[in-house]
Amino acid sequence: MNRGARLLDVWWPAPVAAKVPEVIVVFWLVKLLTTGGGEATSDFLAHFGNLVGGGTELVVLLVGVVLQLRVRRYRAFAYWFFAYAIAIFGTGVADFLHLDVGLSYADTSLLWALLLGAVFWMWFRAEGTLSIHSVTTRRREVFYWATVFATFALGTALGDYTAIALHLGYLASVVVFGVVMGVPVVARWGFGVNAVAAFWAAYVITRPLGASVADYLSKPRRASGLGFGDGPSTALFAAAVLALVVYLSWTRSDVQRPELELAAPATAPPPV
Repeated sequence: MNRGARLLDVWWPAPVAAKVPEVIVVFWLVKLLTTGGGEATSDFLAHFGNLVGGGTELVVLLVGVVLQLRVRRYRAFAYWFFAYAIAIFGTGVADFLHLDVGLSYADTSLLWALLLGAVFWMWFRAEGTLSIHSVTTRRREVFYWATVFATFALGTALGDYTAIALHLGYLASVVVFGVVMGVPVVARWGFGVNAVAAFWAAYVITRPLGASVADYLSKPRRASGLGFGDGPSTALFAAAVLALVVYLSWTRSDVQRPELELAAPATAPPPV
């Protein structure tokens, strides 16, 4: 084994089991709270400017990278900290492209949608599956988190597009995305649509839904919000996510069972 491979094994040990949670009801609740918390936190940090606010987002992201990559199987705290960090950073990047680069909300929505489609295409082309039960190798983990990042950035852009560019307001956006969220649920359980396709469709929609909820809660009344504020909203979402992650860490109810050991060839398609 060469020096580079040894360093990789030290800093990013190969997984011994699936590194993402099983999809249970609590998963969707934490996901929605994480998306909302990422939106509120990024908006709160934006008050401190690109250097301080953006720098803080980057530091939190790097901490999340280290925590998640160092574990060899799913751990609730490491996973959700990284997801929260991506939610914050993804929001910041999407807002930067609009506010500083000057792209419209429609442009940023299209950009992130194309990037998300590209990640899905590369992932499926390389691995032959997009199943979360297949995230048992380093390469699949990279594809998974690249997908997560793209969904978070896309969700921020879409939420702002409907609320601001289309003048629907935040509450109407919550209703719209809530209805859209029901489509993959009905498609899966009512019409037997592929589980992997239904999962990722719902996963993508949770981001603009959660972001719209956060904006409705935090933004001032003159901007169609409730006026709770970015700071208090950040604290509220963070506390809720922390409580649920503590619960998941204690019960381990979202650990994939049986854990997929890596004895099987990587090319063998895992179950959905």
